[in-house]
Amino acid sequence: MSVGFIGAGRLAMAMAKGFIRAGAVPAENIFASAPDNLVGRAELRNIKELGIQVTHSNTALVSQSDVVFLAIKANVVKNVLEEISPFVTQRHLFVTPMAGITIKSVEESLPEETRVIRMMPNTPLVVGEGATVYARGEHATKHDAETVEVLLSNVGWCFEGKEEYMDAVTGLSGSGPAYVFLSIDALATGGVKMGLSRQESLRVAAETIQAAARRVLETGAHPSMLKDEVCSNNSLGQSALAAIHKMEKGGLDTKLLKRSRERGGFRALLMDAVEAGEDRTKELRRMGEVKNHVED
Repeated sequence: MSVGFIGAGRLAMAMAKGFIRAGAVPAENIFASAPDNLVGRAELRNIKELGIQVTHSNTALVSQSDVVFLAIKANVVKNVLEEISPFVTQRHLFVTPMAGITIKSVEESLPEETRVIRMMPNTPLVVGEGATVYARGEHATKHDAETVEVLLSNVGWCFEGKEEYMDAVTGLSGSGPAYVFLSIDALATGGVKMGLSRQESLRVAAETIQAAARRVLETGAHPSMLKDEVCSNNSLGQSALAAIHKMEKGGLDTKLLKRSRERGGFRALLMDAVEAGEDRTKELRRMGEVKNHVED
């Protein structure tokens, strides 16, 4: 099997690395094309370091590839499809990762019965941890789906869904990393406010979110149940309860909500939660010190 990427940017680079690293596709069977301009030439220089073959000709790439990933921007897809259409045959499978570009629009720009699969990846794919949903076009077969799953499993996790849900998937997994990065930044900033270094806070926040996500996946438990495990009746649980109460109070109290919005909304709530957790921990420590003093 040979794989081609029309477009040689970060997405193509990440997938090519994953395919080669896993031995799914040999480097010599992977091709990439990009325009003959400053950006295109730079992208091809970078991706060529993987040992794959590069070209400025999209038509040459299609002629050499079995599976073609349209790793391009939506504003150029129409022109690219018109360019390559005369070179498309029954052996080709096209995979489109472009947000908002439907399977039908791609099919209508290529010869009849062209096999098309639409996928929605997310940026963690660049470190082999992507979460990708894909949908088959009218002519794509079960074997085509299996081929895509084999390829994408080398750069993360994937499953087949319905195209009608792709916009929702874009909002969830496609945009989701941005929400998580915001959470990490907010938690880390809360830590800095409490006296930790920026580097320490970022590492602790990122490791915490990664571990919590792994716990959800490994246990299959509802996040609310896992939250209750943390919010137990010990000192750690008391700290977490105080932090969550602060967040929920900020979401219900109009004065606090207005203040949090002025300071950054969701980000401010998480920062306040970190502070509330620390305050409760100090309070519990003082209570323990008083109790010990009384007993003495």
